[in-house]
Amino acid sequence: MNIILDNLPLVFVALMGISMLMYGLLDGYDLGVGILSILPSNRSQKDKMISSIGPFWDANETWLVLGVGILLVAFPKAHGVILGHLYNPIFFMLAGLIFRGVAFDFRAKSKPQIQHLWDYAFFGGSLVTSLSQGYMLGLYITGFNEAISSMIFSFLISICLTIAYILIGANWLILKTEGELQLLAIKWARYSLIGAVLCVALVSIGTPATNYYIFEKWFSMPAFLYLSPIPFITGLLILLMGYLLFLKLPFHEDRFAWLPFVLTVIISILCFIGLAYSFFPYIIPTKMTIYQAASSKSSLVILLIGASISLPALFGYTFLAYKIFSGKVDKLSYD
Repeated sequence: MNIILDNLPLVFVALMGISMLMYGLLDGYDLGVGILSILPSNRSQKDKMISSIGPFWDANETWLVLGVGILLVAFPKAHGVILGHLYNPIFFMLAGLIFRGVAFDFRAKSKPQIQHLWDYAFFGGSLVTSLSQGYMLGLYITGFNEAISSMIFSFLISICLTIAYILIGANWLILKTEGELQLLAIKWARYSLIGAVLCVALVSIGTPATNYYIFEKWFSMPAFLYLSPIPFITGLLILLMGYLLFLKLPFHEDRFAWLPFVLTVIISILCFIGLAYSFFPYIIPTKMTIYQAASSKSSLVILLIGASISLPALFGYTFLAYKIFSGKVDKLSYD
């Protein structure tokens, strides 16, 4: 217990990282499904796609609220700086989330003649949210540099994150659907995997190129040797996913339909670990460490008590929701 109390900033940055990772994985796939929902012309297929995220999408966003809340109360000095630099993309992200929430309900309750308008709103809200989050990540990586080159890099990261969301969304549909829609999801996953591979290469090259601190952390010896398993394992998992998507799926009796989604989750975790290592111990890249930004020890102790209650409850609710609504998707209904 004394070790935890002596390292409370580390504990809270870990909790914030877990919250952001959970949000990226869970809301990532439903944003991806939202973007893909514009593609089918068949109304039944659209309904099944949106039904696949129906029980989860609003609860998934709870992890974002938790992550930002931890940033606010545990690292108040960094909170104002980070959100101040990200004001514009945050505005667009919130607008996108609002459009998604309204469109999700209204598309199912509106007259058939205007239902397609809500479909476009759901797609547009999902796309804007994804692009905004990617742009924020790019700005963070560059240390909130306002140079043109940094803005271009941030825009490219926004596209990369959107493609990653589409990939995990397509793999979610492979898991949750069957028949013709599942075959479409496999095709979408193939295309998005190609794009994701290009994006991983771009981010792996561009991130150390735009931030010398990261370059030193990754390519100095012996750190390079210790870290080499991360890109190596990531590459193997990408090859395995490609093998499944291009050559094997769907299997007889829908075996291994879950595997592409699980592989995407593992790859995302490895990428997140690499990114977290790149910036540690800074919470604002090369400018402010987690120790400089942290609240007082007494404040963090009180916050830890609250976190020890809320986090298990949130994990428990998430597990229960996914357990109850496991299996293949059925028709969306509000009856």
